[in-house]
Order: sequence, then C-alpha cells, then structure tokens
Amino acid sequence: MAKSQATFMKKQLEKNRQKKKEEKEMRKQERAQNSTGGGLDNMMAYVNEFGEITSTPPENK
Repeated sequence: MAKSQATFMKKQLEKNRQKKKEEKEMRKQERAQNSTGGGLDNMMAYVNEFGEITSTPPENK
C-alpha cells in the first residue's frame, strides 16, 4: 500500500510541475504580446548644451 501512495504522490507532483510550467509559459506569451516594444528610438537619451538629459535630439546649427 505504501508503494501505491508513493507513486500517486509522484504523479501529483509531476502534474503540479507541469501546471506551473504551462502557467509560466502563458505569462511569458502575454508579456510578449503586451509589450510596447523597446526600440532603440525609445531608449535614446541626449544631452543638451546645458548638460541636461533630454529625449529630443539636438538641433544642428
């Protein structure tokens, strides 16, 4: 009888692991779909003539 309970617990643990893995994969896909896309233009920062960080490129004079 102990052997059957041990195999039952192993099966339950494996089911739990598989369920967590599937949930993690679903969250990963949702994040990928909802991301705004961190393109290079969104990440660029510029320094103006006063040493302040701005998001607009400097004007050529």
